[in-house]
Amino acid sequence: MTIQAINVRNQFRGKIKEIIEGPVVSEVDVDTPAGIVTSVITTRSIRDLGLVIGTEVVALVKATEVSIAKL
Repeated sequence: MTIQAINVRNQFRGKIKEIIEGPVVSEVDVDTPAGIVTSVITTRSIRDLGLVIGTEVVALVKATEVSIAKL
């Protein structure tokens, strides 16, 4: 799947600034030109996506949910 195939209008490119890892869910802070966007995603997803501080991502915002896509 490409990012263009995602039907989310609010997309913010940035780099991961901080990860606060929990046993089940974690917080991911993404530094974007618009400011910090925080996503709460599963810790398993962080591992599956290989997310670490400095990773370039796109924060996809739809309603109250923030998703992360690795670039």
